[in-house]
Amino acid sequence: MNFIPAKVPPSKNTGLAFWFAFRNDELLVKMADERTIIPYINDLSSFNLKPVRTQYIGTLDERPCYSAELKKDVQAPEGMSFHGLRQIFVPLGDDLFRIAGRAIQIMKWDQNHQFCGRCGNSTETVHTEHAKVCVKCGLRCYPRLSPATITAVIKGKRILLAHAGRFPSKLYSVIAGFTESGETLEECVKREIMEEVGIEVKNIRYFGSQPWPFPDSLMVAFTAEYAGGKIFIDKNEITDAGWFSADDLPGIPDKVSIARRLIDWFVANY
Repeated sequence: MNFIPAKVPPSKNTGLAFWFAFRNDELLVKMADERTIIPYINDLSSFNLKPVRTQYIGTLDERPCYSAELKKDVQAPEGMSFHGLRQIFVPLGDDLFRIAGRAIQIMKWDQNHQFCGRCGNSTETVHTEHAKVCVKCGLRCYPRLSPATITAVIKGKRILLAHAGRFPSKLYSVIAGFTESGETLEECVKREIMEEVGIEVKNIRYFGSQPWPFPDSLMVAFTAEYAGGKIFIDKNEITDAGWFSADDLPGIPDKVSIARRLIDWFVANY
């Protein structure tokens, strides 16, 4: 799949398009033969749906893509259903998951910026970019992006994995947390690991990144080496943590996440 992000919609109606339509946080799809199908239609009126707002987000294989906000009480058309992105990111596949993630973030940004956060007056959409501008004070707002670090900490031939309270009961993952104001990514790595499990790290190295639309994160992945300390969990977010070898891992995240890529890297190298 070749997705090209864009902000300015076609000047003319080009007919069929992919529609990433959301009811709250749920995407409208058709589930068939273990596949998740995004509607490819002229517009949502084909399903007797009237969107609250729509946003152009780019092209997929030269075909236009739109995100759309639906009313909260709308029912799915026959043969289709609404699903949260977390529940369908495996059958959706990495390419469509990333586009759907972009779509829901643009949709939510449009939904949440109908009024100015500084003076309270209405905003207007800027048609040359994804921006909302206040009609009175001129404040311009862009889609929000929240950077977070996620780190594989290695001690000898073992990796540090933790269970958070929000995880399913048997799932463990690497340590992650949001970057704070005035903080570098490397400082965030050190602080989050110390705060959550009481461990010091060294030799922090960049690994990769992944957009993560829950709700608007950019996950920046690192590897690091154990430098000292004993595991001491904070009990606020983390309920358990430990060192695991490659042949004795607990339940780990699905392959679509960069957390799993970090763990797979550890398994391949240690």
